[in-house]
Amino acid sequence: MSTTAEKHVFQAEVNEVLALVVNSLYSHREVFLRELISNAADALDQLNFRGLTEHGLLGADTELRIELIRDESAGTLTIRDNGVGMTRDELIGNLGTIARSGSKKLMQSLSAEQKKDITLIGQFGVGFYSAFLVADTVTVVSRKAGSDSAWSWTSQAKGGFEVAPAERAGRGTDVVLHLKDDAKEYLSEWPVREVVGKYSDYVRWPIRMEVERGGGDEKKSEWTTLNQARALWTRPKAEVTDEQHREFYKALSHDWNEPLAWTHFKVEGAHELSGLLYVPGKAPFDVVDRRKSGVKLFVKRVFIMDDAQEIVPEWLRVVKGVVDSEDLPLNVSREILQQDATTRFIKKQVVGKTLTLLEELAAEGETEREVDGEKKRVDRFLQFWGEFGRMLKEGVYHDVDARERLSKLLRFRSTKDDGLHGLQAYVARMPSGQKAIYYTAADSLATAKASPHIEALQKHGYEVLLMTDAIDEWIVEALRKFDDKPFTSAQKGALDLPESDAEKQQKEAKQKELAPLTERMQKVLEAQVKSVRVTDRLTDSPACLVDEEHGMSARQERVLREAGHEVPTHKRILELNADHAVVKKLQNLDDGTFAEWAALLHDQALVAEGSLPADPAAFARRLTTLMTRA
Repeated sequence: MSTTAEKHVFQAEVNEVLALVVNSLYSHREVFLRELISNAADALDQLNFRGLTEHGLLGADTELRIELIRDESAGTLTIRDNGVGMTRDELIGNLGTIARSGSKKLMQSLSAEQKKDITLIGQFGVGFYSAFLVADTVTVVSRKAGSDSAWSWTSQAKGGFEVAPAERAGRGTDVVLHLKDDAKEYLSEWPVREVVGKYSDYVRWPIRMEVERGGGDEKKSEWTTLNQARALWTRPKAEVTDEQHREFYKALSHDWNEPLAWTHFKVEGAHELSGLLYVPGKAPFDVVDRRKSGVKLFVKRVFIMDDAQEIVPEWLRVVKGVVDSEDLPLNVSREILQQDATTRFIKKQVVGKTLTLLEELAAEGETEREVDGEKKRVDRFLQFWGEFGRMLKEGVYHDVDARERLSKLLRFRSTKDDGLHGLQAYVARMPSGQKAIYYTAADSLATAKASPHIEALQKHGYEVLLMTDAIDEWIVEALRKFDDKPFTSAQKGALDLPESDAEKQQKEAKQKELAPLTERMQKVLEAQVKSVRVTDRLTDSPACLVDEEHGMSARQERVLREAGHEVPTHKRILELNADHAVVKKLQNLDDGTFAEWAALLHDQALVAEGSLPADPAAFARRLTTLMTRA
């Protein structure tokens, strides 16, 4: 056996590859500790796995652990484990070849049944090189479990490395980082504590560090465990109290308010994951503009990322929590998820668990709960809807897979009363002759309630949904139907209202009688309207403007323009109430007065729906003239 150091050259153009790893792969250099602790945890997992069948492999050293050793005088930080260790050839193969991983090789050799008994993180072989983010020299001393010899591996990441015989009392690996001058902060206790607490708090093995306590003659060193080693979400539901959930939520979200509700889940089968998802009680001030999710991603209890957008759809960005996967594939940096079947499965579970929680809240209705120390009757779902209803509407529009379940959670005002109503309750109340779900859209609730478009619907006893959110019309267009009942806008097309044969004949007679008037008005308003016709949707108002049945509404056009989009203007249809006194008087006016009245009636129809006339000043002058004549 050679007793001198052996020099080796890195494979795979290591200068370029290491430069990429150190300078581009990781966005925060503190992740070096996460990666090295993860590697140490892998080594412990491998040893624990082998120990199930190789009895005596652990010997007397049965307390598996990771130790962080700070040496200020030498300027080194050591990550030590008493895991499976490496042989000389494994040191050369695993650390001398970029993107080669002993963990991955082991996993590939296991059967599907065996893989269930072991959890490995470092399956990509580049995490180790993150050590060079903070160290100019890295020395690895390792002794394979069951072997009497140890070997060292040393490199400055400048094209090669040295391997030499070494001494180590027992099995395991020491990774010694000779810290750069700008990384000496990791020789202090608290920076190390913070990184472990942030990234590795839930690693299953204890992470220990020697710290000094006391002062003067009473100063002494003692070992302390830095991590909890057992995540809240891995515990049985019955063991976790409501108070623990509230405190965990506050620590996780930095929200002073208590969560509205939460779900604690574990999924087993082809993919395994567990997690906690929390619905906040109050919306953050930037809830509309925020695009980041509030769910943290862990893999085998090791923190991976704060903003796990790939597993949380944007419309659920208000949900807080953690998801811990046992088999999630990551890219080499673990900072960006791969878009594969496992990721899609996790996303489906996150969406499904959240929807189930919201459905339970909706079914719960009003209950007695403690609020600010007092017992009050509250409806938690309506509380959620008041804060985050817009988010669910976004989900209906964007998420086809969740659309059906989300539609049952939608709530709207209606002409029934001042409360909020779901679509299921609306359909259950529909009279036998009603064929559609009717709605009207406006910028305010008062305008929607006073809309002339719903007069005939209310006369027939039909409930009308009052939609005041800019997204509402796009929502119903995306849904098209609910419980096989089509959505019908009171402001579009012709309303299919029930009528007797006598009523049909009467309507045809009125249309024939007013045909000269509608033609005359069409000529006067040719620049403003597409056509003029007699309506059956009005009972009290003289006129209203409607859109084509399948066209974009005037309100949708206005919303798009206000958002900066270029939208071509289209002409609308002016409908007249044949029974209104104003319409009847129009037939006897001279051309000059008729033109003024026609323009005034058109502008009045705009005002009634909450829109402004194209020329407000002209509208005011016509109104003043009419008042003067009166």
